[in-house]
Amino acid sequence: MPKIAMIGAGSLGFGKRLIVDILSFPEFVDSTFSLMDVNKETLAVTKATADKIVKQMNVPAKVESTTNRRRALDGADYVISMFRAGDMEVEKAEVLPPLEKHGLRQTVADTVSYGAVCRSLRTVPVMLGIAHDMEELCPDAWWLNYTNPMAINCWAVFKATRAKIVGLCHSVQGTSKQLANYIGAPYEEITFKTAGINHMAWFLKFEHKGKDAYPRLFRAMKKPDIFKKDPVRFTIMKHFGRFVTESTRHMAEYTPYFLQHDNIVKQFNLKPLGPERYPDWKKTRNDRARKELKAAKGKADLSIQQSHEYGAFIIHSLFTGQERCIYGSVENTGLITNLPRGCAVEVPCLVNKNGIQGCYVGEIPPQCAALNRTNINVQDLTVRAILERNREYIYHACMLDPNTAAVCTLDEIRALLDKRLKKHTKYMPMVR
Repeated sequence: MPKIAMIGAGSLGFGKRLIVDILSFPEFVDSTFSLMDVNKETLAVTKATADKIVKQMNVPAKVESTTNRRRALDGADYVISMFRAGDMEVEKAEVLPPLEKHGLRQTVADTVSYGAVCRSLRTVPVMLGIAHDMEELCPDAWWLNYTNPMAINCWAVFKATRAKIVGLCHSVQGTSKQLANYIGAPYEEITFKTAGINHMAWFLKFEHKGKDAYPRLFRAMKKPDIFKKDPVRFTIMKHFGRFVTESTRHMAEYTPYFLQHDNIVKQFNLKPLGPERYPDWKKTRNDRARKELKAAKGKADLSIQQSHEYGAFIIHSLFTGQERCIYGSVENTGLITNLPRGCAVEVPCLVNKNGIQGCYVGEIPPQCAALNRTNINVQDLTVRAILERNREYIYHACMLDPNTAAVCTLDEIRALLDKRLKKHTKYMPMVR
């Protein structure tokens, strides 16, 4: 039966969710879960939780844990990654200095933005290490990646390794349900098609009972109580004609329109990252870990229900051959013709025993492709910086980042990065 390696399994909550999802399929009740994390404390929590899930579901699955990545990957049939490279203290150094010195607001800092470029520099080397281990230890395994920055991570793996990777996110599922709610339609009556890049894919088709539902969505936008639920995405739809797959909080950061002025930030009710996110992060994490461990060790049953994550469904289709359509980040081999070849695009994918196969989309609306390319430029230069060990490309990536460039001068961006790279070189080994 399959061996499923979970890299970053100490991610509290997420590992539990995927284990429940996988064990919900009869074919996987005797699978082996190899949980790996460098954090022994949170790994122990996930191990205890997984053991209790197996017992509670009364299945013969085996759960093992290790801090040795190669041991987890050895002989794996499927690999799932969900890790953070570096802790919140490192993220703090990527968010607060640009905010305090230059007024550069960031709302998530995990996809594009100054912070996301820095996150890439510490994350991509780990991704490449996993990929090279897989080439040696489990060359036929499929890798399901949930780690951000999704597009940059996957692009680097596409370009530098032979690992079979797909990037997964829940923004398509979540947003499609939100859109159904905005127009007051039952979700099961909605059909849609999206394409673009991760966190900025576009609803090319949005229908209710086979009829175009975009006119209803535009009417819904005019209702204040609905507009205020998603002000940035509705504003983008108003001006660019399509609704985007990631949240108002994310989308505000991917463009030069929303975070540069106090009055706009207030108007759109945006909450940029600030000092309040970081003072007690260790205590918050440790408190949650203790709570999760107490639940795992307690007598009461855990709450077990399937999620809408794609991971388990993909593994089931790869294993059984049952065909499914999912949305994933794959290499652009001409799938979206007006986005650069080789970049990571999020498109419909057919999954069966032949693997995960991206589907041809063709051209997307040119204004949507143009917005995608503003983010792809940053992704491209960041990948090049790491793979070619070219420090200058790091500066160029941030200089072309839409949000960063709208606030900081070229000299300010260079000075910020110089200080950042000097302070945390151990997290960024490929660009010293």
